[in-house]
Formats: sequence, C-alpha cells, structure tokens
Amino acid sequence: MSTATHNSGDDFIAPPCDEQIDVVYEDAQLLVINKPSGLLSLSGKNPANKDSVHHRMVQSHPTALMVHRLDFGTSGLLLLALNKSVNAQLCAQFQARTVTKTYIALLQGHLHEPAGVIDYPIAKDKSHFPYQKICSLSGKPAQSRYQLLQHEGKNSRVAFEPMTGRTHQLRIHSREFGHPILGCDLYHAHGSQHQAARLLLHASELAFDHPLTGQRLHLRSPCPF
Repeated sequence: MSTATHNSGDDFIAPPCDEQIDVVYEDAQLLVINKPSGLLSLSGKNPANKDSVHHRMVQSHPTALMVHRLDFGTSGLLLLALNKSVNAQLCAQFQARTVTKTYIALLQGHLHEPAGVIDYPIAKDKSHFPYQKICSLSGKPAQSRYQLLQHEGKNSRVAFEPMTGRTHQLRIHSREFGHPILGCDLYHAHGSQHQAARLLLHASELAFDHPLTGQRLHLRSPCPF
C-alpha cells in the first residue's frame, strides 16, 4: 500500500514533507493557507508525526486554530482562526453550511453525465480504522455535487462541491459512484491507487463570510495537477 496518500492511523508514520505552506490570505483575525499534499493538518499522537499544518503555523502565529481539516493526501485551501471567538464564528458557518468549498479531482474512467449529485450515507467502519463505509442504516446523510470539466485520456477531471462534510466524503463517494479518485489508497478499484503518485484531490476554492466585517471572501488556489 502506498503511503503517499494514507490517512494517519496510529501505526502510520508520515514521510517528510519538504513543501512549504503558502499563505493565500491573512489579516488580524484569520489565515487562509495552501496545504501541500503529504502534510498532516494536525500533528498525530505518534511523536514521529509532529510535523503538520498546525505545528508549522503556530511557530509564526501562536494563537492559530484549525477551523477545518484536509486529508493527508489532499492539497489546497485551509482556514485558520487567530483567536477563539473568530474560531467559534467560523465553525458556526461550517455547521450552518454557509461555507462553500470546491475541489478539483481526477477520476478513473469517463463520466457519462456532465453534472449531478452523489448521494450515499456514510458511517464509520469501526472494524477497519480509518475507513468509512456506505451504510443506509447507520450512515449520516452525505451529498456531493459534481460537474465534469473534461475527459483526459481515459479519465475525467471534475469539480466537486461537497454539500455535507463527512470524513473522506469525496473519496468514498467517488469510489461508490464507480469512478475512484486516482492515487487514493483507501477507496480504490481496478488499480486506480497506482495511477498517480499522490491523491489527485485539491481544495481549489473556499468562500465564507468574514466574522468581523461580514464581507464574503472567495479564495482560490490553482490546481497543481
């Protein structure tokens, strides 16, 4: 199993990440950064997994708090608050689903429908950490809106807008939909995990209301693949 896109379980040791974090937006209240693939959002329990977005950012911004996370293999936009009050306000926006996120992904195979919604309930797979599973009985509602951007060889480039925020949602939805994300070692089919050196999933756009001014901020990060 490739470790390039593995999620951080207790026995997982993340390989060193030499890529730097780029700050996309900064003011006195919050930060939006561009996370490289192969970097944890938060440090793991294992001391060998100390390096993370949060660990790096508190060196220069000691009060930084993670508002949300991205999977280890996912790159792109991440939001951090610089005080507890702002963190609470931004978390409330996520809970109210007023934050919009767009991801770019490269999927195995050709999508035949140009757009649609993937709707499968997701539950923790307690017997296989850190996997999630599709389960109509115990799963929580999960919907992912997609739009086909173009076919690339035998694959499809799509834009995803997750309508809910379940763990691994886009990864397991893509696999269940019949078109796994290339490079995903957790949710794959027909060798899709070996078709890329990293998880080909990038958080390309993030929009939210500034907690002090109320201004709608819309940040973008070019897709690196």
